[in-house]
Amino acid sequence: MSRRVRPVSHEDRLTLVEHLDELRGRLIVSAAAFGVALALCFWQNHLLLEIAAGPLPEGRKELLTFGVAEPFTTTLTVSAYGAILLSLPVVLYQAYAYVLPAFSERERRVALPVLLLAPALFLVGVAFAYFVVMPAATGFLLNFNDSQFNVQVRARDYYGFFSTTMLAGGLVFELPLAIVAVTRLGIVRIDQLRANRRYAYLAIAILAAALPGVDPITMLIEMVPLLALYELSILLARAFGSPNRAGSLGRPTTQE
Repeated sequence: MSRRVRPVSHEDRLTLVEHLDELRGRLIVSAAAFGVALALCFWQNHLLLEIAAGPLPEGRKELLTFGVAEPFTTTLTVSAYGAILLSLPVVLYQAYAYVLPAFSERERRVALPVLLLAPALFLVGVAFAYFVVMPAATGFLLNFNDSQFNVQVRARDYYGFFSTTMLAGGLVFELPLAIVAVTRLGIVRIDQLRANRRYAYLAIAILAAALPGVDPITMLIEMVPLLALYELSILLARAFGSPNRAGSLGRPTTQE
């Protein structure tokens, strides 16, 4: 285990070897957190699978499997996705603790609330995908032309669709932080964000169409929060998005 698994201060001068030693320790802690979460999720896999099947309409919750190993591999895959979500706070803390010493005290007061907002936005996105997007998507897709087809739901396909939808929902809700980042770096100005709303709305429509759930109803449902998040991004960029002075975010190092 690495000797350095605690945050260093902005004034500390670390060699390249010490940086790598700290990074290795944080990766080990993150991997251990994921391993514990995976074991817990696999232990409670029946509850996890029941929760994942919740958005399915009544009468569609009995999922099919094909092949000897598919029940095990499907359960393991769903448990792994659950472990990612469960271990996310530990992984994010390790990432923050490694990155934050690059910021001065003044910059840290601005950056820390934004960094803490990232997991909150991710969880809100997951909740939105679970309670709003998934019921609408499964209800529409499974009932579309159902009189012409013998519709059966395969477990591996459904749980894969469910997992990617949850992850996509969490990631798209990080849009405000991404826009704040590019404005702080000086790549985009706030007045450009306001002036190019129509192009941004077109890009949001394309993004909503590319997300899991290919039906128009799901696309419209996903567009609404994305549009709201874009407008929120402009407000956050106005508050936190002034470009950094050159070199102010460099992580100090010395060479031996």
